[in-house]
Formats: sequence, structure tokens, C-alpha cells
Amino acid sequence: MAVTLAQAATLTDNHLEGGVLERFLIESPVLDRLPFKEIPGNSYRYSAEATLPGVEFRAVNAAYSESTGTVVQASEGLVILGGDADVDTFIQATGSALNDQLETQIRLKVKAAAYKFQDAFFNGDVAVDANSFDGLKKRTVGVQVIAAGTNGAPVVGNGGTDIQAFLDFLDSLLSLAKISGADGALYMNDLIRARVVSAGRRANLVAEDIIGFTDSVTKRISVYRGTPLLDPGNKLDGTRILPQTETQGTAAGTVSSIYAVRFGEDEADQAVTGLFNGNHEGASSTEYGIVAVKRLGEQQAKPVHRIRIESFPGLAVFSGTCVARGTGVLNS
Repeated sequence: MAVTLAQAATLTDNHLEGGVLERFLIESPVLDRLPFKEIPGNSYRYSAEATLPGVEFRAVNAAYSESTGTVVQASEGLVILGGDADVDTFIQATGSALNDQLETQIRLKVKAAAYKFQDAFFNGDVAVDANSFDGLKKRTVGVQVIAAGTNGAPVVGNGGTDIQAFLDFLDSLLSLAKISGADGALYMNDLIRARVVSAGRRANLVAEDIIGFTDSVTKRISVYRGTPLLDPGNKLDGTRILPQTETQGTAAGTVSSIYAVRFGEDEADQAVTGLFNGNHEGASSTEYGIVAVKRLGEQQAKPVHRIRIESFPGLAVFSGTCVARGTGVLNS
């Protein structure tokens, strides 16, 4: 059974680990809803449909023409994501009266890890970083990529027909990814999201919901046809994960993409699923060890306290029709 980070945060009996998971929920609009399936080993092998068998109508006393479907073996590997945080013993001893310095460094490390994962979720490319995984941009091809317009298209534009054309475009993305509401999400940058909310308000189609993830974490999220409109935020360098610098026809360096993503728990759902191995050596024993927090103590090489955050995640896209990318979206 797959588990979300929100569920893991409520199920873990480790206070420090639970706090780390909640920080991931706060920092990441991807990790707060992506189901994670625990797997043994460092990769997950599964059978993917290649061709369907033939079926037919037959006459009385006639025979069927025999045919069989074909499947191919596919696999998804895990990667290693984490980092160490060192705090000088002097700083920990003298600077923790108001805020524990180790806890502060853990919070910053978690924020950086969340940014790193959700950047790879969209833009990962093993040809660029062999230690990462391929993201949705590289995996989404063919008919699952549609353009808003030959030379880009506005979201609001003239405030009338342009809005209706853009909403038709969103409908097409939802249809391509087979999203029926809260089982997926529409991801876009902050500029486009603001335009979509504006367009939806003019068309009376966007509502505001409070969606609870844990007892202590809630977020206000705009939705379109029941599907959340989410901004994955920035990379570690401060630039947008979904940039407004793409090119569509004659619109050079001024457009962006919207991703429609449907989530699922395993290959049976034919959707996007996270993978993880929770067998962290030396980590605390918890039922769902998606993220390990290790207090390594004072180091011999230098007088610092060290904490390590580490996870072994992966990304599986179990169907060619659970993700769609819409290109050519103008910030206008």
C-alpha cells in the first residue's frame, strides 16, 4: 500500500522524523500529495501493457480467432537524496536559548531537499545529472504534449473569447491525463497561476477550498473543476521550476508550460507514484521510513554536532496517459 507524507507524519512514532515530514508538507506542493510505494531493493520492476489482444463478435457455432496481448518489462530505480547539517558545539551551546540551532539547520535542509525533489519531479534528466531521475518534462511526449497556440496563447487576453479558449485548453489537459478532480493536480508557475485564478473569477469557475493534510498543516488552494491549481515554486538558485522563458513559435523566451498530473498508489492505478526504500541503516525504527533523520553526534574531526537527513526516493509514471503538458502559455 502506498502512503503519502501526510499519512507517514501521523503514523511515525518518532517526533523528530514526524516534524521533518511535516516540513516537507509545508514546503512542497508535490510531496504533500504524491503517494509513495515502499519497495525492496533499489529498483521496481513491473509489467507494462504493449498491445491489447483482439476481441470480436462471433456467430453461433463459430470459433473465435485466437490472439493474445503483449506486455513489456519496465523498471524504475531509486536515487539518494539528502544532506548533512553541522553546528559548532559553541553555537549550539550558546545560541539555542530561543531557537535550537540544530533544529533550525534541519528545517533549512528539509526546505532545500523539497526544492531539489520537486525540481527533479518536473525537470530531472539523467543525461544532465546521472544521480537524479528523469522528470515529467522528459517523460511527456507525443500526443500528451499540446500547445495553447502556434505562437503561444494568453490566459486572460481580451477577457472574453481568450478566456474561453484557455479554459478549453485546460479541459483538454485534464482529459489527456484522465483527471476527474482531486485525483490529480494542475501545476503552473506563480505568474500563470495568478492569471488562471483571474480568468476563472471572470468566468465564475474557480473556487477556494481549505484542504487539510495533517492535524497541524492546512493550505488554501484554488481549484478548477475540483482539481488543485499548484505552483511548484523555485529551484535552490531562486529561479522558477516552471520558467516563463520557454519558446513557442514566434513567442521566444516568454511562455511557460502547465502540467496535468494524475496520482496513484501503484501500477494498477496507471498513474504517477513515488517510490521509496525505508531500510535506512542506523535510522530510528518507524513504520514508514520515507525520510531518515540521524543524529550523528559530535564529530571527531572537528567540534561540531552533525545531523543527516536522507531518503531513497524514486518516481514511477505507470502510464503514458497520466501526465499531460500544455506549452505556449503567455503571461497575459
